[in-house]
Formats: sequence, C-alpha cells, structure tokens
Amino acid sequence: MLEQAAIAARIPHQGRMCLLDSVLTWDEASIHCRATSHRAADNPLRTADRLGAACGIEYAAQAMAVHGALLAPAKAAPRPGYLASVRSVELAVERLDDLAQALDVYAERLSGDANNVLYEFRLEHAGALLLHGRAAVLLAATEGA
Repeated sequence: MLEQAAIAARIPHQGRMCLLDSVLTWDEASIHCRATSHRAADNPLRTADRLGAACGIEYAAQAMAVHGALLAPAKAAPRPGYLASVRSVELAVERLDDLAQALDVYAERLSGDANNVLYEFRLEHAGALLLHGRAAVLLAATEGA
C-alpha cells in the first residue's frame, strides 16, 4: 500500500492537485486507489461550489499515472504521460462532492507499448458505480528515442 506522499513522489501532481490518498493494490495489469479529496471545499477541480462527476476522469488519470510509475524500471526517470483521449465515458451521477464515503478508483491496462497505453477505468462509491470509460495515454518520448 502506498500513501499520498509516495504517490506524489511518482506523479507530477503536487499539493492539493494530488487527488489520491492511497494505492490499495496494484499489479502489472491494474491498480486500485482510494481518495477522499472529492469532499474538500478547496479541491482545485471544484467550480461553482461543486465537483462535477466528469472530474472523476482526473482521478482515474492520476491512478493511471501512478500505475505507470510503479511499472517503470527501478531508478528510471518517470516519463510524463498525456491523456490523449477518453472514450465511452458514462456518468451515473451528476457530482462527486456530495458523496460521504471515499472514492474507489480503478484502472486496468488493456494494451500498450513503449509510447501508448489504453486503460479502462471506473470510479465507485460504497460499491456503486459513479462513472466508467476508456482512456488513451500518450507517453512522452525519452531522449534518444
């Protein structure tokens, strides 16, 4: 299990923008994270005093970033990734900030190579599905590549 400081050490998101509290489990194909920042009044994604459900995509993107960092070779410099597209996203709720319990964030790597990765993701609250979809991640080129 990783706590927030260990997550922040592996992704570019720092301070309040590091939305995940912990990594509960992970393996070569998937990751399961938990977050409570959706309830914070100072969540940087809030607009008009609310956190819309589509912001859950950023939670999933951070889980994907942590997953990629955990899969990287030891002592390798992290490769920045960019969310190239999201597809088949379905929102089951309108907002996230009114949910009392922690969010469970899941990402599963469906395919990929050295430069592109396709993930399926979902967010749940108390076992209820909040949103799901797929995301394509484009990894930044490494020097000499």
